[in-house]
Amino acid sequence: MLRRGGRFTWIIAAVVGVVLVLAVTALIGNRDSRNETVSAGEWAQNVCGSIAVWRGQLETIVDDLRDPSAFNAAAGEEPQSETPQGRTSFIRKGLDRTVQAAHVLVEGIDNAGVPDTAQGEEAADQVTEWANSASDDLEEAQDSLDDEADSLEAAIDQLTDAARAIGSVLASGVGTVAEVVQLDPELGSALQASSTCQRLREETS
Repeated sequence: MLRRGGRFTWIIAAVVGVVLVLAVTALIGNRDSRNETVSAGEWAQNVCGSIAVWRGQLETIVDDLRDPSAFNAAAGEEPQSETPQGRTSFIRKGLDRTVQAAHVLVEGIDNAGVPDTAQGEEAADQVTEWANSASDDLEEAQDSLDDEADSLEAAIDQLTDAARAIGSVLASGVGTVAEVVQLDPELGSALQASSTCQRLREETS
């Protein structure tokens, strides 16, 4: 039976998911600019806002996964009786949250529109492709945990691959933004000038 602490932990997780959606809406506004042309500055604000909320959510999830007390509460296990199956289930719940966050990220990126610059359409396509790829990679990592590990070594391999997937999508996002800066100098300037992008850079550094 799941202890009260475990139920409380995952109630908080569900609430955080709702807050994530509301936060993205607040940052990019109620207007859906999907497939519409927008200024470089507006696009930069919208994209960085979506990425910032998504990144913050991933940080929260990773912090939870690193917290043994959160695991023991969610799994209903004592520290001395932790099992590979229990740990895998806990990580999978964390990945469920990362997938939810990625879906909201994709929605935010799509709603950011297409910047009115020389290479705006190509830049928007690159960022959208990255967001969709991030979502797909996290879903694949999530699915990989469906097969129950039959040994501690196999469980460790599963968890290592899952952790690697989260790190990979973060790294590829940084690379994609760098490519956009190189592709379109006007967008690069907008990304530099955007207050939301500046905060995101500060948090990343």
